[in-house]
Amino acid sequence: MADVGRIAGVSAMTVSRALKGKSYIAKDTLERILAAVDQLGYVLDQSAGSLSSRRSGFIAAIVPSIDNSNFADTARGITDTLAQTSMQLLLGYTNYSVEREEELIESMLRRRPEGIILTGGKHTSKARVLLANAGIPVIETWDVPENPVDAVVGFSNTDAMEALVDSLVAQGYSRFGFITGSEASDTRGHQRHIGFDRALSRHGLTSNRVVAIEAVPIRMSHGGEAIRALLERYPDTDVAICVSDLPAFGAIMECKRMGLVVPRDIAIAGFGDYEIASISEPGITTVNVDSYGIGAQAAGQMIAMLENRGTAATITTSYHMLHRGST
Repeated sequence: MADVGRIAGVSAMTVSRALKGKSYIAKDTLERILAAVDQLGYVLDQSAGSLSSRRSGFIAAIVPSIDNSNFADTARGITDTLAQTSMQLLLGYTNYSVEREEELIESMLRRRPEGIILTGGKHTSKARVLLANAGIPVIETWDVPENPVDAVVGFSNTDAMEALVDSLVAQGYSRFGFITGSEASDTRGHQRHIGFDRALSRHGLTSNRVVAIEAVPIRMSHGGEAIRALLERYPDTDVAICVSDLPAFGAIMECKRMGLVVPRDIAIAGFGDYEIASISEPGITTVNVDSYGIGAQAAGQMIAMLENRGTAATITTSYHMLHRGST
């Protein structure tokens, strides 16, 4: 700042005030400072200021995976909404491990974020203590936990899966299979399984046709393995619901390799409305959960809480069925 000040003919303090956006800096003075900044390639070091003001200028967000387009859309929703402010996003991913989430929470809190946005409501005991004692807004997304840490922006995965099953029963399907991943790690997948069981029980249908792929995260290729195993064990299955659209796409591809026509020989449904669901042939019947909107609403709630315009609340996000050619 001293170097910038010498070129601009002002003090280092004036440079600091100008770069922090103080409105009372004269226009011509500001122009000279900005010209000097460009000449020197200077970047303001905000770390010292954050220590005194307790404002770090960033929000931390933790997602299960960065190669999952739904969570990428959620991160984009957060980033786009934060763009209305001066805050930035610090992103971490857990690979579906609550132990890794705990490590990330502890590491991020050392960097003093102004708030934390999490995915899901399952955390280690230590993580919950860290969050409760942090003194900053915490928002859990993609879920409606029974015992939230603070605020919530999400939906019931159980109810959404029930709605999907109900819609398929209404189409005339009765012999349901379910393809899932490692539910010990993927709590949302576990909740969807509960919804699957609950809906079929209401309709008086069996829910024992289940294939679990012990992989985290479950991918397209796993769907192929799973649909083959499902049909070997339960050849009369007339519809298979996958825990997400990724294994659903893999299942459709494997059916083609097996000489089966979807949905004539077996119908396939997914969850999440990934981009691949709309470009698959046939298109995949699925549940749209507005992944981008979850991120945007979470960031909006975070901004409101930081500006004292809102308190901890539960915002229930929307979902809807998309029936395509696979059923």
